[in-house]
Amino acid sequence: MKKLFLLPFAALLASQAVAQTPEETAAAALEAAPVWDGHNDVPYQLRGRFRNVLADFDFEDTTDTGATNPAGRTMHTDLTRLREGKVGAQFWSVYVPASLNEPEAVQTVIEQIDVTKRLIDRYPNDLALALTADEVQAAVESGKVASLMGMEGGHSIGSSLAVLRQTYELGARYMTLTHSKNTPWADSSTDDPKHDGLTDFGKDVVREMNRIGMLVDLSHVSEQSMHDALDVAKAPVMFSHSSARMVNGHARNVPDGVLQRIPENGGIVMVTFVPGFISEPARVWNANRSAKKARLEALWQGQPDQVSKRLDDWDEQNPLPKADISITADHIDHLRNIAGVASIGIGGDYDGIPFAPDGLEDVSKYPALFTELARRGYSQADLEQISFGNMMRVMRAAEMYKASAANMAPIESPVPN
Repeated sequence: MKKLFLLPFAALLASQAVAQTPEETAAAALEAAPVWDGHNDVPYQLRGRFRNVLADFDFEDTTDTGATNPAGRTMHTDLTRLREGKVGAQFWSVYVPASLNEPEAVQTVIEQIDVTKRLIDRYPNDLALALTADEVQAAVESGKVASLMGMEGGHSIGSSLAVLRQTYELGARYMTLTHSKNTPWADSSTDDPKHDGLTDFGKDVVREMNRIGMLVDLSHVSEQSMHDALDVAKAPVMFSHSSARMVNGHARNVPDGVLQRIPENGGIVMVTFVPGFISEPARVWNANRSAKKARLEALWQGQPDQVSKRLDDWDEQNPLPKADISITADHIDHLRNIAGVASIGIGGDYDGIPFAPDGLEDVSKYPALFTELARRGYSQADLEQISFGNMMRVMRAAEMYKASAANMAPIESPVPN
């Protein structure tokens, strides 16, 4: 693979002149700068489907995995489809459920880091563990998928800066401050506010993440937590898998007041493909279905078969509105208008969702989205920023701040008696 972003200017102009169709523009961009995706949940699929035992797991082709899942869903990700999708770098999410208590979460996240490393080691010709920006660059240039790890949910550090530092040493390169529930030090976007954003300890978590070079991920956190983190952060933040709240009102998306602050911080919002987060009609449908289910459960208490039958009838009469590539691109358009192209990335959330938008069904489909963006007038240079360049800039900036803080002492907090 050619060396990224080092083509002579004349050669770059020539390549752009040749790439006249949207398909050609997208293909040229992804050849020069393959997709760096912010969030993929294969590690949790390994836990749920295979109990983290890899002996009988074939990552070359997972298209026969539907039968092993109670819902019958085939995995979205394998090596074949990653190659088809022009994926060059991937943050693998070492997610653990927010329902776990903190000691359980700490053990479980270490198990997820372990299985991710074992998966990478099992496919040395295709995957390469990458702990620095330079290692990402080297892996991509060698034709491998640079494999990074991100922790999803601050409950995984057990409210301990010591555990935070040690998970970084184990290889985690970002941490999402919350998941679906508040932590003792940060409010989640999908829980009732308890702290009015970040507590003083939560702000120290952000400071310590900056000091050690771990990226601060603000997907899943409340709007006030986003602002508090931006007030404290000395390095760029990221949203590993979130979209634009002005296009879809879901609390998981990023409001314009936060988007307007991203350019000054130098951060990145990696647009996700979760149908309920990108399609406003789908979000409304989900709310209506939840209300219908709650009403049926109240009307037919102790009769789950009646509830199930009537909910099935409602589903048949009220099909879920479709999400597709076009509405996904609308979110990218909005981010460009508010925060600029330099603030945009991609975080599909594949294998963390039951299904993806039409046209983006699995990891092989990224080129279709980039073709749609080219059709909308995004240049090859724009697409290269969105696919890879912006995330590389963010990671390098985090590493630069770490280097500048090399003489700064670790933040200490007393352990409980």
